[in-house]
Amino acid sequence: MAKPLTDQDKRKQISVRGLAGVENVTDLKTNFNRHLHFTLVKDRNVATKRDYYFALANTVRDYLVGRWIRTQQHYYEKDPKRVYYLSLEFYMGRTLQNTMVNLALENACDEATYQLGLDMEELQDIEEDAGLGNGGLGRLAACFLDSMASLGLAAYGYGIRYEFGIFNQKIVDGWQVEEADDWLRYGNPWEKARPEYMRPVHFYGRVEHTADGVKWVDTQVVLALPYDTPVPGYRNNIVNTMRLWSAKAPCDFNLKDFNVGGYIQAVLDRNLAENISRVLYPNDNFFEGKELRLKQEYFVVAATLQDIVRRFKASKFGSTEFVRLDLSSLPDKVAIQLNDTHPAMAIPELMRILVDVEKLTWEKAWDIVVRTCAYTNHTVLPEALERWPVDLFHNLLPRHLEIIYEINRRHLERITKLYPGDLDRLRRMSLIEEGDIKKINMAHLCIVGSHAVNGVAPSGHICNPEKFQNKTNGITPRRWLVMCNPGLAEVIAERIGEDYIRDLDQLKKLLDFVDDDSFIQDVAKVKQENKMKFAAYLEEQYKMKINPNSMFDVHVKRIHEYKRQLLNCLHIITLYNRGCFAAPGYHTAKMIIKLITSIGDIVNNDPVVGDRLKVIYLENYRVTLAEKVIPASDLSEQISTAGTEASGTGNMKFMLNGALTIGTMDGANVEMAEEAGEENLFIFGMRVPDVEALDKKGYDAASYYRRIPELKQAMDQISGGFFSPSQPDLFKDLVNMLMNHDRFKVFADYEDYIQCQEKVSALYKDPKEWTKMVIHNIAGCGKFSSDRTISQYAREIWGMEPSLEKIPAPDDPR
Repeated sequence: MAKPLTDQDKRKQISVRGLAGVENVTDLKTNFNRHLHFTLVKDRNVATKRDYYFALANTVRDYLVGRWIRTQQHYYEKDPKRVYYLSLEFYMGRTLQNTMVNLALENACDEATYQLGLDMEELQDIEEDAGLGNGGLGRLAACFLDSMASLGLAAYGYGIRYEFGIFNQKIVDGWQVEEADDWLRYGNPWEKARPEYMRPVHFYGRVEHTADGVKWVDTQVVLALPYDTPVPGYRNNIVNTMRLWSAKAPCDFNLKDFNVGGYIQAVLDRNLAENISRVLYPNDNFFEGKELRLKQEYFVVAATLQDIVRRFKASKFGSTEFVRLDLSSLPDKVAIQLNDTHPAMAIPELMRILVDVEKLTWEKAWDIVVRTCAYTNHTVLPEALERWPVDLFHNLLPRHLEIIYEINRRHLERITKLYPGDLDRLRRMSLIEEGDIKKINMAHLCIVGSHAVNGVAPSGHICNPEKFQNKTNGITPRRWLVMCNPGLAEVIAERIGEDYIRDLDQLKKLLDFVDDDSFIQDVAKVKQENKMKFAAYLEEQYKMKINPNSMFDVHVKRIHEYKRQLLNCLHIITLYNRGCFAAPGYHTAKMIIKLITSIGDIVNNDPVVGDRLKVIYLENYRVTLAEKVIPASDLSEQISTAGTEASGTGNMKFMLNGALTIGTMDGANVEMAEEAGEENLFIFGMRVPDVEALDKKGYDAASYYRRIPELKQAMDQISGGFFSPSQPDLFKDLVNMLMNHDRFKVFADYEDYIQCQEKVSALYKDPKEWTKMVIHNIAGCGKFSSDRTISQYAREIWGMEPSLEKIPAPDDPR
């Protein structure tokens, strides 16, 4: 069991968390009581814990708001180039503690709440996660916002304020059950509605070609209401903005036709418009075309571009008299980054604004669009790529369909000149895919309409090699070390100082301490404390006692065949025999979850195994749970089939927090091995050329099944009902998939994976050597800071220069 922290421990000043100055503590207590009494209209005698959380959140927010206003004034006066990060997902998690870390308020707040007789951790646990994302793509966007503010870039995140975020996952009898995530039910103290910047967004209608130009008429209008959330940089007094749009129906009922029945129906029909921002689509790495999803994608883009053009026209060296009317300088002042293809409609929408509204020539408009937009591609899986039916476009966005056809016509003309007579290439590179259902390939639209493409390079676009570049992803060390693992952050700071938090490359200095016994002990001690705390959490939440001295082997991934949770299942079954999260519509994923929980039921209740092997499926994994799991993990599973994972950032979080990696040479594992030394990771399995060779030869699962006795035994147990005695055929579909239709070749890597796990177990028995390997990994993490990623984006894509300059705080003279 974890030893509870003493009051003295809780109040101990930790340098990386900020100092608790007496004035700060007194001010915080005064402001807290003021908010409790006046903002929340509560008497301390009747206040609930939730009231105390809101009072604390409002108190901390006060420190943000002055800096937020000053930052916007600073940008208005300097008129810098601004970057707009467009994403349908921002997986932010909780805000309170992150804000305290970035404003150096955490210790002062700890002390103030202690003096008020309150428990800071209890108050933090009341905050709802802002779960406005599915996984990696949305969490990357959140890390990027933190880094853009910390690097002094004039940056804005634009997305949708989903009323319901990623569903809450419950496991009932081993099956996943989804519940709506009503994250706004108690209100959100971190957002500010800005109705003065409401914008109309048009759908449907028809197109008229007139002497005065093209008109899109008879449209249905939905209003986009912005909510702003402050995004603080790390201790530089800069606070940027994330603006999320909420859909509102307009109020223009036609009163001349007024009758009570019509009026009531008109009010009820408002829901149809407002459904646009109702719920986040829970699919990750799987494209499912639905009209509502396309509406969401266009809604965020249309509202955002109106905002961008308005801000561009209105700001010029702080002068209110001057208004920019010439949009030709837009690329000098505006960079738009498209996070995957979801905001791809920015390209035809900006063309529509420039050509139809601003009356520019097509050539001039296209030059502006390409120089302004850049695109990040996040996946190599064909089923994840967005392809929208032309008929849906024709109905919902008729003008944009015309624009896309014209973009494609000119694009194919250029390809024909470069490769005359190569019809196959034309077909491959067209924005329009012919077939039973004609579709628009959104990735191709993004590539053609952007000046820079990074991420995983899609095939077939070799005619623009200059556009393609690589940007290794990163994570913010503020949330993923200082905030979630303060013990480790402090142990590092004691050896190399605190500057590494803003310059993660400095972690290389830890290599000087690889053989330092006291440092080895300190790192091991922090890990053990994190494990004890997490074991206590599991006992409280899951009524499951686990031995904190055992290895915590953790596999954190969205449930997908390519991430190969099934390979891990086979390893667990093999260990057992030796005696030693999923989108709702995704059937295989639900079966994998059921298999994991069923294996757990057998393993965890076997008296012979005892506490030597436990299997726990952590339900409802989210940012807040990640912040508990990752610091407590010993081994991180990164076992996707080589060539299928675009990058991954979970792998980086585990590495930074002192877990060792068992993994294939896939995604960012390749670069992690480069940075820390391949000998400091547990690498196994096929490499990309091996997978390609096996594809050519033909993958035969049955041959492995026949040849490897332990694999055969495990599969026979699954298919024979050993893990599902009351339903022996329960897993027949999974068995059939693994034996006959496994695109991701689980059996091909089984033997090597089991042997690699044996190496892991052998090293774990030598704690000193294990911890030395951990230190090599932490020291190799410098490259994986999102600060480095964003600095590269800024210099190489956006034409902006990052800065570590601190602007004056609101109470400093300007």
